[in-house]
Amino acid sequence: MQTTAIILLFVFISWFYWQGRRKRVKKTIFPESFRTILEEKVIFYKSLSEPSRLAFENRMTRFLDTVRITGVHTIVEEEDKVFVAASAIIPIFAFENWEYINLNEVLLYPNSFSEEFELKDGKEHPVLGMVGNGPMQQVMILSQPALRQGFINQTDKNNTAIHEFVHLIDKTDGSVDGIPENLLSKQYLLPWINMMHQMLKEIPEGNATGINPYGATSQGEFFAVISEYFFKRPDLLKYDHPELYELLEKIFRRDFNQSISR
Repeated sequence: MQTTAIILLFVFISWFYWQGRRKRVKKTIFPESFRTILEEKVIFYKSLSEPSRLAFENRMTRFLDTVRITGVHTIVEEEDKVFVAASAIIPIFAFENWEYINLNEVLLYPNSFSEEFELKDGKEHPVLGMVGNGPMQQVMILSQPALRQGFINQTDKNNTAIHEFVHLIDKTDGSVDGIPENLLSKQYLLPWINMMHQMLKEIPEGNATGINPYGATSQGEFFAVISEYFFKRPDLLKYDHPELYELLEKIFRRDFNQSISR
């Protein structure tokens, strides 16, 4: 009961703070240069109808008006802003009223970093993305090269920024446990849990699944890893794991069927 009360208090404080921040926001015009980047490098955006593209742009604008993007020993380019905002909106695009009340700032590092947020040369503790805790509770840290690679490489199954935003989504119900209770309808809760347990057993067995082995380290990491796969290569995921694909469709309320081709 005490844990539940603490979680509810945190949610209430975050919501109250967010409402105050919303009132201070000045609406920004969506730059044409942002639209060009989206059309060239964000496959999700390109798959949308014209009205949906406009809605996506509006959601991106809202995100960029309320969340700071700060470079740490690096310069934040237009492309970085587009990629961060697109990564935030892609997984929750079907949820019109979704706001990241648990995020104030995204820090971009010029390379990988340690779990203590220290910059590294990419060999020791090569962390590419992290959602902060404690004093860093409202902060996300991303490797700038990994952020860019997630959109520049359009054939692999990886997108670090989407991975971290899915962790934030997962975290809104109090824990990063791979069960997004704020997205998942109750009738799909048990099928999703059963599917996770099945895949967590199958992935380490020679990895014939084609899923990043890091997804087998925990339920939370499985959900983030498979979400990257779902949004980056829905065609391939549907072909290789149709039942898993269908459950992710239910979670994210996203139907890629019209554009599926292997």
